[in-house]
Amino acid sequence: MKNLVPVLLLIGLISCQPKTNPNEVLNLIAEDYVKLVLEAGLYDPYFVDAYYGPEEWKPENLTNVNVGIPSENLLIKVRNLNNKLKAIDQNKLNEDLILRHRYLVKQLIAVQGRIELLSGKKFSFDEETSVLYDVVTPNYKVEDFESVIQKLNELLPGKGDLNERLNEFKKDFIIPNDKLEEVFNVAIAEARRKTLKYIDLPENENFVLEFVSDKPWGGYNWYKGNNFSLIQINTDLPVYIDRAIDLAAHEGYPGHHVYNCLLESNMVKKNKWMEFSVYPLYSPQSLIAEGTANFGIEMAFPYDEKIKFEKEILFPLAGLDPEKVEKYYEVLSLVSKVSYVRNAAAEAYLNSEKSKEETIEWLVKYALRNRESAKKSLSFIEAYRSYIINYNVGLDMVRNYMESNSENMDEKWERFEYLISTPQVPSNLVE
Repeated sequence: MKNLVPVLLLIGLISCQPKTNPNEVLNLIAEDYVKLVLEAGLYDPYFVDAYYGPEEWKPENLTNVNVGIPSENLLIKVRNLNNKLKAIDQNKLNEDLILRHRYLVKQLIAVQGRIELLSGKKFSFDEETSVLYDVVTPNYKVEDFESVIQKLNELLPGKGDLNERLNEFKKDFIIPNDKLEEVFNVAIAEARRKTLKYIDLPENENFVLEFVSDKPWGGYNWYKGNNFSLIQINTDLPVYIDRAIDLAAHEGYPGHHVYNCLLESNMVKKNKWMEFSVYPLYSPQSLIAEGTANFGIEMAFPYDEKIKFEKEILFPLAGLDPEKVEKYYEVLSLVSKVSYVRNAAAEAYLNSEKSKEETIEWLVKYALRNRESAKKSLSFIEAYRSYIINYNVGLDMVRNYMESNSENMDEKWERFEYLISTPQVPSNLVE
């Protein structure tokens, strides 16, 4: 009996110990993950795209801007977090926590890859996209687009090469500078109206629209937290009329602005999953963000509705000929099919297979851009490297996922909202 007492006491103590809650364990990992991303962001001006978590989690700013990245120390922190994630028994996780766990695993792979890249490690283009964005891009060649080129030649007959004829044709569809703000405001308002028919947004959601210059991108959404975005449109190059709808939906509704609002509302405020309070740009989250933002254009403006809105509203508002709407979009639909040429150009340039000038000439010849646009495209590649694949590869992955999981418009919007308000990584879309 005397020997039994200590045993019973031990059993009692064990039974009184709090059981480990997987969600609470993930919460602790998430806090360290956020602090790691913010610390890595001190050494990479593009890395942290948005943060709206606790102010006290932010690291102190560097006093010496030329200090090198402490990669060894940061990579130790990555490994520690990975070990903690591996120690979690996934059989004890429900469906939501499985998604959360997978998201953190994939995001950490990308954080590690970006730290290694900044430290001088060399990746091939495919290795980089696999590590940073959880995807390897299709290997298209110029020959794959010959039928598209032939159709464009038939649509745009005349003297000179196709690129010259295409750029001459597009001159009739430039929004005058004094009409830019009005046209974009009308396009954004319509995109918002259409989105709100299917998705409930926080009452205080809002944005500010700015026109800027001297940027490597065409448009950008800077999400500030508390359901507010700063949307910027770059006017370095002529702004064509199709960009009004594209950027209204992509940067605004139901694109980046809606995506960030829903993640903040559902993941951060409701679930207290703080990993979503920070957005590391070079990560699988970006393929989901860009892919859904591009598909969001089709969601808000199905082709027939887009043509009607352009013809009746936007073209007259911009002072353009509405009778040219159909042909303009017929040409653009073909041009969009050669977008993978930009991926190939980025791959060749980043793999040091083509020089800067060769890449520009290649973009002019095969991506059907004028020289100024080709130089701007290359400046994006130089600034953001393989990020360019998130737009077309992301769009195709999201479109395939949506078409496989929804049949009518109501189902599409329901599935789309699920995609932009839950923890998702690209490999989820193909599984």
